[in-house]
Amino acid sequence: MHGATLELDDIQHILLTRAPAVTGRYEFLSFRNPAGGRAWLSAILEKVHSAKAMRDSVAKDKRWVSVAFTSNGLRALGVDGTSLATFPEEFKQGMVARAEILGDSGANHPKNWVDNTASPDLHAIVILFAKDPAERGRCESEHKQLIAQCKGVEVLSSLDLEAVPPLGYPHDHFGYRDRLSEPAIEGSGDEPRPGFGGSVKAGEFILGYPDEDGPPANLPQPEILSRNGSYMAYRRLQEHVGAFRDFLRQNGETPEEQELVAAKLMGRWRSGAPLVLAPHKDDPELGADIQRTNDFNYKEMDPHGYAVPLGAHIRRMNPRDTAANMNRRRMIRRGAPYGAHLPEGAPEDGKERGIAAFVICASLVRQFEFAQNVWINDKNFHELGNERDPIIGNQDGTLEFKIPKRPIRKKITGLPAFTTVRGGAYFFLPGLKALRYLAALGTAT
Repeated sequence: MHGATLELDDIQHILLTRAPAVTGRYEFLSFRNPAGGRAWLSAILEKVHSAKAMRDSVAKDKRWVSVAFTSNGLRALGVDGTSLATFPEEFKQGMVARAEILGDSGANHPKNWVDNTASPDLHAIVILFAKDPAERGRCESEHKQLIAQCKGVEVLSSLDLEAVPPLGYPHDHFGYRDRLSEPAIEGSGDEPRPGFGGSVKAGEFILGYPDEDGPPANLPQPEILSRNGSYMAYRRLQEHVGAFRDFLRQNGETPEEQELVAAKLMGRWRSGAPLVLAPHKDDPELGADIQRTNDFNYKEMDPHGYAVPLGAHIRRMNPRDTAANMNRRRMIRRGAPYGAHLPEGAPEDGKERGIAAFVICASLVRQFEFAQNVWINDKNFHELGNERDPIIGNQDGTLEFKIPKRPIRKKITGLPAFTTVRGGAYFFLPGLKALRYLAALGTAT
């Protein structure tokens, strides 16, 4: 039994820190033979930063690497059946098999995914965040050379990441400020900010530590493999920027009205300012102030949804004081936008752009799948009836979005889909010792 002091030198950096990157690349790999996969891993793990290493050298580094594996990938590296059997069922099944639970039907169905992540041959992801495009290019060619030397290691697909201009603050292609509601993890050294209800036990995100229910239980075996690891749900979401802007124009006569509609869908203005604290007009200073931008609740400050509609994105993704057991539902989000920026006023150009994100948690079922199933896609969330998350819910054009208002409410019917799932997978994100353990499988001890 271990205390809550986090082993920062063994935890992959992506779990606890954000790279100051403007670009990056994801590569999805397949191992056609175990020895080739292990040779690749032995070489790449030298480049993987721990959380401690990253914090110590973030000012001078130019690139940050993480690696994670599917259940099939662990098998392909040589993890035996006894060990694999101790992993959770949903991870072993993989995201494709969970499509119905996740609401991935219609256009979002895995058969429509474009990046081979639906393939059973998907074994690993290598995540690169880079300080600039030149560094990304250098890492790309270096990785290509490494793969050429490792027998049977193939790239199934790759995705280049690009920050959306203007680069002063992180935001998505729709223009919403990002990275606003990160939970503070007990023992990480991060102070919880106002409005978060304190820090969350490390075991909610990192295997091997106590969680909100007590000591760690049911860890995958052997312990060296699971300790300091976590699970990642990868989602590649195309953002239909042209459709989104058209929708705002159809539902708002003036630019101000259009901005209010955009804010009502999200629950925040695009600056990040929350509607609970700035219900009538945007307050960019509030949006940029990380001490204030989450300092609100719903039960007392906005019970009927006059500020933030009951079905708005942030209200679904983090119901705060209106849901039970919130600390058992928290998730860490990482990722970045991809695709070219569509300038304001430009017509839809048909190019794919979006956000390629990871949800990191200790339980895919209790955290990620619950959020997808209950918060995002349950039509009757908050007794709304016939609504799903307006931004990332599975929309088929038949659902609505209600904006409460005294004396009459606005009801938008036939909400179009603003996002489409284009790829996804469940990964296990091992600690650094576990990476070394995996790389050494099959060698005589």
